[in-house]
Amino acid sequence: MAPVPDTSLPRPPGRLARFLDGDVWHSFKRSPTAILAAVIAAVCVFCALFAGWVSPHDPFDLATLDLMDSRLPPAWIDGGSTKYLLGTDDQGRDILSALMYGARISLLVGLASVALSVVLGVGLGLLAGFVGGRTDAFIMRVCDVMLSFPAILVALLIDGVGRALFPQAHETLAFGVLILAIALTGWVQYARTVRGSTMVERQKEYVQAARIIGVPSLRIMRRHVLPNVMGPVLVLATIQVATAILTEATLSFLGVGVPPTSPSLGTLIRVGNDFLFSGEWWITIFPGVMLVLIALSVNLLGDWLRDALNPRLR
Repeated sequence: MAPVPDTSLPRPPGRLARFLDGDVWHSFKRSPTAILAAVIAAVCVFCALFAGWVSPHDPFDLATLDLMDSRLPPAWIDGGSTKYLLGTDDQGRDILSALMYGARISLLVGLASVALSVVLGVGLGLLAGFVGGRTDAFIMRVCDVMLSFPAILVALLIDGVGRALFPQAHETLAFGVLILAIALTGWVQYARTVRGSTMVERQKEYVQAARIIGVPSLRIMRRHVLPNVMGPVLVLATIQVATAILTEATLSFLGVGVPPTSPSLGTLIRVGNDFLFSGEWWITIFPGVMLVLIALSVNLLGDWLRDALNPRLR
């Protein structure tokens, strides 16, 4: 009996296979700058997420601190100790360990605020671009008002109002106020970007066909228009992560950021600034370098992603 030929169709490749065979991954492999930025960002994120396991010390455990070890220079300078590779601060805390724990807080605040900005900005921009009329005019006038003030001043105002309303706020609530303050200064860019893309998409044939067959407007926006306007949002969000981290560091440097019990990179820079001209430069220089590395690597990744997703540059 002759064997029955196999007429089944081959299985389509999975998402990972399609990604590895796509233009974005090919562009990433051909960009040394993007690879270096991704490696730096990955190392910083790994050290921040797993600071409890990879850090040599716990800089916020008061029982392990010794004031006799305060202001020790890095290990390669005379007077330094291999126990503290990057030296210690005025309280005897290990600088290397403090960087890992501080980066965790900075990344948490930055990512959370950007996520909130994306949700708010994309939603309002989609609504303004698809509905139009008075709704569009009102949302855009709010955007104009927000853009007329420097972002850092708006964040300071929101953070100050939040602290005045909740003077005895718990640490979690203080983080929430800070994230909200940064998010409310960053949603405007997403709203304006999505609005412009939505106004183009709503005139296309697939949207008109969906309207003709009676698909509700909310479903059209969510299922048809939204996926086609998320490309620029993804690029903008990547770049805004670095901006949010720098904003958080600025607020913490000014003393209105994260609580002192959970210092971020901005708080560490502010503490070290008091000792910058007294010879203990490492207390503020190393947190500053860490902040620059995180912001620079994220910005470089955002620039690469913008070029990789632009078909005109392929």
